[in-house]
Amino acid sequence: MGRANNHKSSHNNKGSLPQTPKELKIAPDQANEEFSRELAQHHDAKAKQDLILKQQKEK
Repeated sequence: MGRANNHKSSHNNKGSLPQTPKELKIAPDQANEEFSRELAQHHDAKAKQDLILKQQKEK
């Protein structure tokens, strides 16, 4: 009697996953460079933040 007995799913693409466009993909040999660049940026930002906090404490 309930809805679950005869209810068909309205989703046609349940089995497919979202795809990454080709222009946004990173080649495997360039992945290390990408991570290295991001880690360097993070390190620079952290050092800058620490310097600002140190200067504020000195005031």
